[in-house]
Amino acid sequence: MENKKNVSTNKKELMNAEEVDRTITRIANEIIEKNKGIKELVLIGIRTRGLPLAQRIADKIMLMEGKKPPIGVVDITLYRDDLTTIASSPQVRKTEIPFSVTEKITILVDDVLFTGRTVRSALDALIDFGRPKRIQLAVLIDRGHRELPIQADYVGRIIPTSLDEVVDVLFIETDTVDAVYIHSKK
Repeated sequence: MENKKNVSTNKKELMNAEEVDRTITRIANEIIEKNKGIKELVLIGIRTRGLPLAQRIADKIMLMEGKKPPIGVVDITLYRDDLTTIASSPQVRKTEIPFSVTEKITILVDDVLFTGRTVRSALDALIDFGRPKRIQLAVLIDRGHRELPIQADYVGRIIPTSLDEVVDVLFIETDTVDAVYIHSKK
């Protein structure tokens, strides 16, 4: 299991497993509709929880279209603008994009959209792999508080939050359960 989250005891469940699954189905459907199918479509998950979300979106697309788009994963550690403040020796993991993104409709996938800085880092990393025809962003949760002018094309749920709150997205692949919780930082 990769990067399990500890959720505090004063948590409030925002989405259960069934709601997460239904939301992912809707996102997959919206991706297909907006792009008039899946020709030239690739999915790139942002480590850590963007990857299982991208895999699940691809599985839903497979059920609807009979074909699964290629999936890759990008690690943004070295592209972060706060690298020196997050850890003295940050853990860099592998970026795996085993296909060309050049001239592809590239869906960048992450679990939570917050300040926009993670997405900016992912865009920088992605461009090192080629020049996509178009880049779109899919997120399960948009919690607001943008610091950069970044907006998702596909949003599972908009959840207004305060800066004193944390939104935790949990997936079976990384956390043994599918759910979304909100809790106070304190």
